[in-house]
Amino acid sequence: MISVNEKGLSIIDEMLDWEEELKVESKELANGATIIDCGVNMEGGYDAGMYLSRLCLADLAEISYTKFDLDGLPVPAIQVSTDHPTIACMGSQYAGWRIAVGKYFGMGSGPARALGLKPKELYEEIGYKDDSECAVLVMESGALPDEEVVEYIAKHSNVETENVYIAVAPTASIAGSVQISARIVETGIHKLESIGFDINTIQSGFGIAPIAPIVGDDTKCMGSTNDCIIYCGETYYTVAYDDVEKLEEHVKNAPSTTSKDFGKPFYDTFKEADFDFFKVDAGMFAPAKITINDRTSKKSFTSGRINPGILLESFGIKNV
Repeated sequence: MISVNEKGLSIIDEMLDWEEELKVESKELANGATIIDCGVNMEGGYDAGMYLSRLCLADLAEISYTKFDLDGLPVPAIQVSTDHPTIACMGSQYAGWRIAVGKYFGMGSGPARALGLKPKELYEEIGYKDDSECAVLVMESGALPDEEVVEYIAKHSNVETENVYIAVAPTASIAGSVQISARIVETGIHKLESIGFDINTIQSGFGIAPIAPIVGDDTKCMGSTNDCIIYCGETYYTVAYDDVEKLEEHVKNAPSTTSKDFGKPFYDTFKEADFDFFKVDAGMFAPAKITINDRTSKKSFTSGRINPGILLESFGIKNV
């Protein structure tokens, strides 16, 4: 059985060896936990973002930088492929752990979720649970966690505090923006799962998404990073499905284009909803375009479309 935390620890070791080059900084807390700042007080960057993406996916994917054409404007993008889609994306990468301890809040992603089963129903669905003495977590937050936060994570992960490793980057950072775009394959899988598709039939996944520039504070950047996937994210999955008609219907309903909120920058939608996620159509959180190749029927289906214009608006790039 693959241990996502053991694989994550190997990446942490690399980061600790290359702190200066990655423009990150580690510190050991009083309870022995290791915190790596990838963008809170440190500069971080594309290299740090790549390591965060690898951590989130437990090194079960090939990740590379490329470029994306936005109506003639080339912008940085990230490409992800994996032959372990359910474990890498849903068992590790999915931001399924809301960590709120005292005044601290962060969204937890990565291997440690598979120890605490966050959320339990998802791990039961994919039939996976990790067994490791170390817990590796990626935190999307504007602040570094303290000992109290670590104790909470260690307790829920059933490990000692000295075996907790947390890499942190805010949304409004290059590293944070990179790791969000690297969720392109996972976002598609999550949307498929939410509309009743059996994600255990997915055998491989591929995706590409632009990487957002820093456009403001964390809330503003949350809008632009989501827009990268919603309006220009493209995914391709290989599956083995037993009902080709049902598969075709799932593909039709999967892209973000099917959402009633599709059509304007996410920040505008979020603002109109009084910054309440529960007032935003959940169907919005999906790639712009999804293609599925079915190995059973030997047929392929595609749905959705990219919309570079909205992403350019979201980025706020001025032609001078």
